[in-house]
Amino acid sequence: MPTTTNPRLGTYLTTSTAGENVRAFVPPALPPDPPLDISPELHDLLEKANRGLGRLDGVARLFPDPDLFLYMYVRKEALLSSQIEGTQSSFSDLLLFENKEVPGVPLDDVKEVSNYVAAMNHGLERLRGGFPLSLRLLKEIHGILLSKGRGH
Repeated sequence: MPTTTNPRLGTYLTTSTAGENVRAFVPPALPPDPPLDISPELHDLLEKANRGLGRLDGVARLFPDPDLFLYMYVRKEALLSSQIEGTQSSFSDLLLFENKEVPGVPLDDVKEVSNYVAAMNHGLERLRGGFPLSLRLLKEIHGILLSKGRGH
C-alpha cells in the first residue's frame, strides 16, 4: 500500500519476497508529468556527468580481466574497512594468510580482514544469483563478518 503523500515523488509498496515482507520504493512512470524543466546550468552538469561516465566506461574496457579487478578491489575494501576497527593487517599479510602462510601481524587481525572478504564475496554471489538485497541477506553477511576473529 502506498504510504507517501506525493505520488510525483514515488510511493512505497509492501510486498513479499523470499518469504519476507519488505517495503519497496516504486518511482513514478517516465517521462515525468509535468515534464522536467532543465535549466542551462543543469544541462551543463548533466553533460559533464555524461562525459565522466564515458571516460569511466573507456577505462573499464581496458581491464583485461574484470574478475581480477573485483578480486583485488574486494580485498582492498576489506583492508580499509577493518583498519577503521583498528586492525594492523596489510595487503601482503592478507595474501599470505589466504595462501596458508604466516603473516607478519597478529593472526586475529588477518582473520578479521579475511572475514570481510568472505562476507563481501558471499553477498555478491547471492546478489548475482538473483537473491534480493534484503534484511535477510544483510544478516547473513553480518553473520559471516563476525564468525571468526576477535572474541571468537
